[in-house]
Amino acid sequence: MTLNVGQRVRLAADLRLAGLVTPAGEPPEETGAFTASLALAAGIEGTVERVDEHHRQQSHEVREYLRLKSLLDDFGHQMPSASRKQLEEQVGALEEQWVAYQRRMLRVTVRVRLDNGFVLDDVPEEAFASA
Repeated sequence: MTLNVGQRVRLAADLRLAGLVTPAGEPPEETGAFTASLALAAGIEGTVERVDEHHRQQSHEVREYLRLKSLLDDFGHQMPSASRKQLEEQVGALEEQWVAYQRRMLRVTVRVRLDNGFVLDDVPEEAFASA
């Protein structure tokens, strides 16, 4: 599901937020010994304020797959059969890394202002469903 700014959403699962808490007015670097936990129930609704797409970096193997695949697609029909076969084998050996990269190529996070006033930022879009 792709979320858009302004879209109404609801929390798809229970969330528990936990971590250090800094009292308002104190500099962030002066964290006290405060810790807190907050539970948000599935079904809480809110509005998407921002959508961020994060592209994953390509590994050397993925870049090499793209280079060799392009070479094969553009010039494979002109190559001697032994060279083409060798290139096809090289592409085939890197195909698993390419498929894995495609599965995790794009990570989308959102900022959602919940109706109860809480704001969840940098949350994977999978945490929400359309309201």
